[in-house]
Amino acid sequence: MKPAVLHVAQPVDAGVARCVADLVADQVSRGWEISVACPSDGWLHGEIERLGAAHVHWLAWRPPGPRVFGEVRRLRRILGSVEPDIVHLHSSKAGLAGRLALRGRRPTIFQPHAWSFEAASGALRKGAVIWERFGARWSSIIVCVSHAERQRGVEHGISAEWRVVPNGVDLGAFSEASPEEQARARERLGLPEGPVAVCVGRLDHQKGQDVLLEAWPSVLDRVSDAHLVLVGSGPDEESLQSATPAGVQFAGERPDVRDWLAAADVVVVPSRWEGMSIGLLEALARGRRE
Repeated sequence: MKPAVLHVAQPVDAGVARCVADLVADQVSRGWEISVACPSDGWLHGEIERLGAAHVHWLAWRPPGPRVFGEVRRLRRILGSVEPDIVHLHSSKAGLAGRLALRGRRPTIFQPHAWSFEAASGALRKGAVIWERFGARWSSIIVCVSHAERQRGVEHGISAEWRVVPNGVDLGAFSEASPEEQARARERLGLPEGPVAVCVGRLDHQKGQDVLLEAWPSVLDRVSDAHLVLVGSGPDEESLQSATPAGVQFAGERPDVRDWLAAADVVVVPSRWEGMSIGLLEALARGRRE
């Protein structure tokens, strides 16, 4: 008998969504019964339906706060409707709401995609650590994308049945870019002459684009014709644009970043913390080895 799996995710774009979509594609190909509970904005719900899985709308927000009680109630209703054999919770909000809703009553996989306490400070950070320690008892397995992410959990007192499953990249889609392909990509994207640096990622505090923009004028002091492209969107987009120095382009959210990676002389990953960035892996796969 094929298992019925419910994936739960609040992020509906960028790396977490890409991971969910890749898992769904594999599991659907195996004939499993797959459902995904996530918000209906972003691109994830459309990709889920294209892959042949069921999308269930789950209204949820990224920040913690009192709205979590409503998120838990809505998720309980979804669980009662879908009745999955296994629930796979992705990232901190699904990990919080899902484990509160389930409380270990079904096999539960939690995948933090970077720990919740990494994004917090002070009392909120202490509270997040306490929750992750407690919530682990309602996790059949915790899946980390790197040994470093697992070690961070252990160092903070989280006791769990661990699995380390590194993120992967489709090397057919993200193949090595030749110099000729770089030239064609730059022409298609309308990029100027000169060295090009590309940063792909959600525009928020975690990803560190503010640090990159602060450092960019010093780059221009040494390489006056350098050009920086930020590919992505997010909550910090407006504030980042207001602090944009010369030689910087905001490309917005792009479902396919292969041309941007091919066009780059340098791919910049200024993240303050990561589990294991899919964007970095794609950049490494796309990079020219000359």
